[in-house]
Amino acid sequence: MAKTAKKTATKKPETTKKVSDKGTAQKEKKIKYEDKSKGQPDLVPIFNAIKALMLPYEKGDMKVEGGTGGQMQLINKRAVVIDGRKKDEMWFAGLLVQKGYVGFYYMPIYAEPEMRKLFSPEFMKCLKGKACFHIKKNDPLLLADIGKALKVGFEKWKALNWI
Repeated sequence: MAKTAKKTATKKPETTKKVSDKGTAQKEKKIKYEDKSKGQPDLVPIFNAIKALMLPYEKGDMKVEGGTGGQMQLINKRAVVIDGRKKDEMWFAGLLVQKGYVGFYYMPIYAEPEMRKLFSPEFMKCLKGKACFHIKKNDPLLLADIGKALKVGFEKWKALNWI
């Protein structure tokens, strides 16, 4: 007689719900920055340094979202038409603390790949994919390159009338 294994139901963790001012329930975002994973405290100064570089670009239609909890986005809220398609908003840059690195998401390099030639080889080594830079160390040269990237991208988008 064969024994049958008894299956036990696994219980999914409860999701935290937050009630908005309008009375509707919304899921609360959980960010890895809040995690106590090894290495996270070393990333906070990197996050804060890049955040300080991004904040001066909050001008006109360019708005900052987040800024706490290890995440920040710089989003252009002006509607633009690109190649005949209307975009209500355009993400310019984002910042997110991940496990082991700070993700710097830089959209101008995605839209204009030839911009890669403007930056140092050390900075380009941090590029993973098309627009995400994995910043693992608080290096003044990398921070200078990020500052340069923000300036060049902002000027480029302004010339295209996207900002």
